[in-house]
Amino acid sequence: MQTALASDFLAGGCDSPVRSGWAVGGPIFVQERAAGPYAYDEAGRRYIDYVMAYGPLMFGHTHPALIRDLDSLAADGFVWGATHRHELRLAARIRAHLPSMERLRFVSTGTEAMMSAVRVARAFTRRKAVLKFAGNYHGHFDAALIDAGASAEDCGGSDGIPAGVGADVLVARFNDLESVDEASRGRAHRVAAILVEPIAANMGLVLPERGFLAGLRERADRWGALLVFDEVVSWLRFGLRGAQGWFCVTPDLTALGKIMGGGLPIAAFGGRRDVMDALAPAGGAFTGGTHAGNPFCVAMVHRVLDLIEAHPEYREQTALLAARLADGLRAILSQRGLPYAVVQAESVVDFKFRAGPPSRNFDDARRSDRASYAAYYRAMLRRGILLPPSPNEVMFLSTAHTADDVDRTIAAARDALDETAPHFGISHDSKAKS
Repeated sequence: MQTALASDFLAGGCDSPVRSGWAVGGPIFVQERAAGPYAYDEAGRRYIDYVMAYGPLMFGHTHPALIRDLDSLAADGFVWGATHRHELRLAARIRAHLPSMERLRFVSTGTEAMMSAVRVARAFTRRKAVLKFAGNYHGHFDAALIDAGASAEDCGGSDGIPAGVGADVLVARFNDLESVDEASRGRAHRVAAILVEPIAANMGLVLPERGFLAGLRERADRWGALLVFDEVVSWLRFGLRGAQGWFCVTPDLTALGKIMGGGLPIAAFGGRRDVMDALAPAGGAFTGGTHAGNPFCVAMVHRVLDLIEAHPEYREQTALLAARLADGLRAILSQRGLPYAVVQAESVVDFKFRAGPPSRNFDDARRSDRASYAAYYRAMLRRGILLPPSPNEVMFLSTAHTADDVDRTIAAARDALDETAPHFGISHDSKAKS
């Protein structure tokens, strides 16, 4: 019933294209509520949720420490349009964990954070061009959508983006410094910024190879450009120091997103002091917003950081649970003679219907069998497992997931692969008895 209403009232039946279900052959998943690691549809059926709002729900839905006494967070007003001490304290907390963010500014979404970082980079360098990587997703502003990953590739398009935008966007292959050099040849002097997901999570989970991020740092320095890390997914999921701490590569600018607010609409961008001085009122680059740094969302970030800092063991626990899931999936695929690589890092798990080693870049990811993923998605949904409705997305685990949830997921995957075998070339003869 709600699906029909959605199509009638919402453009495309959804507020974000990935929710349409088009990439997996539909239907739209209409959710009624959520609790812990579970999502519930409009009929009340429960699903083990690995979407987790596309990453930010590190503690699952409705964690008591985050939802308790929400009235107190709004008692003095939930949006003021004024600077306040709580956002100043939050900025100091973030900088303590991410020293590269010497100065920062709060915004509402990851898209705003990356869009603003690009504007600041252009203002500081007095250049126009940016270099980005195919399959990286930096939000839905014009320049970011060129050769983007995530649902922009599955069910997006370039309509409405002026053709001239592409003249200032250079696109290279992730994990390929030669491609960076080729894309920038003769144009490096025009590049204001190199934009990168240091851990790519929008073309599946793709880890940077040794020397790749350091190579970007070296090129940015040599070109007189800025290195911008999009840590909208990776910060907190990969620790309080983020991917830049993992790989010991310091960017000039960093973008953070909704994960810091437990899923609430708050984000930030920041970096070197001299670069951030390009922002108005000190400089000539304008960014702003009524909801930027609003006290309600800021208070929620404090709760999230309090929880993480008080429970450092959570990170290892979820990583071990993710490893359990990854190992289970590897065993199933191996038993069936399916040479698909399962990738796991911290609390993120991914595999593609593509033979060979893990993806290095978007070219690899695009060679996966999308029809097989769509059939697998639908088969898992029938078994009470909610996966991202796009083969470019990944599985996120939370502290709310349990070993039993993971084991039920592995059992469902075993049955789902067997069910889809006749349709997508998986030989029944290769299936192991289990």
